[in-house]
Amino acid sequence: MNERSSHQRAMLAVAVAVVAVSSSAPLIAFAAAPALAIAFWRNALATVALTPFAYGSSRSSSRTRLFAVLAGLALAAHFSTWMPSVQLGSVATSAALVATQPVWQGVIAAFQGRRPPPAGWIGIGLAVAGAAWATGADVGVSGQAVLADVLALSGGMFAAVYTALGERARTEMSTVAYTWICYGTCAVLLAGVCLLAGLPLGGYDNRTWLAILALVVGAQLLGHSMFSYALHRISATTVSVVALIEVPGAALLAWVWLGQQPRPAALPGVALLLAGVAVFLLGGRRASRPRDLRA
Repeated sequence: MNERSSHQRAMLAVAVAVVAVSSSAPLIAFAAAPALAIAFWRNALATVALTPFAYGSSRSSSRTRLFAVLAGLALAAHFSTWMPSVQLGSVATSAALVATQPVWQGVIAAFQGRRPPPAGWIGIGLAVAGAAWATGADVGVSGQAVLADVLALSGGMFAAVYTALGERARTEMSTVAYTWICYGTCAVLLAGVCLLAGLPLGGYDNRTWLAILALVVGAQLLGHSMFSYALHRISATTVSVVALIEVPGAALLAWVWLGQQPRPAALPGVALLLAGVAVFLLGGRRASRPRDLRA
């Protein structure tokens, strides 16, 4: 009963996280600041907010702490690729392409000796075809749009690495301890990148600071932190699948709030991509169901 209750709490955490992260891409597009600077502030402020709770919250091995640091590096790479893609292209396409994360999660699992079932490989093929379609539709728009697509795909890859490393770290660490180390590592790395690139970390208008604060409270503390909490009870692949709901949520917000109507030529590719990810997830879930029942 306790196990069932813990699983239900983890699924509730994922639901809250999905709602929170759906606002991420529209807020990034809305903010008048460099994407990497926004990424720095959302991680730095989240680290500060977690510091009083992180002190003495968990005792873990140096190996587990190393996984948390590596997850922070992967998270920095994710933000450094995906967040600029939102400002360079459309919110809808960027959110869809970064949603290929479960596919890359499956590739990582295959390298770990957990090969996807046949349905999983079919899903991977559909997702790749959809990504190629959506990207090809942007070729006729501009080189900037294509660059945005490539960055979003890279962001999905790094997100898979981040989630896989986080899954390893969360075997011993509490949510607060893990996220504090992960966000802190990410913030330090992004601060260095911003300083080297000469990107301003201040001087923004009030609406940009409000957008950054909304990102910290919503996407970062409620979004990523709730995903991290769920990894203690739910697999990284399952978390990645449920997170797909972010795609239509972000597209709808961008359309209503920012007036960004999705490009019609890219919509079939986006639909094919999401269908591929869904097939991949459902196929993997069916294949793992007997093992889950025994557990």
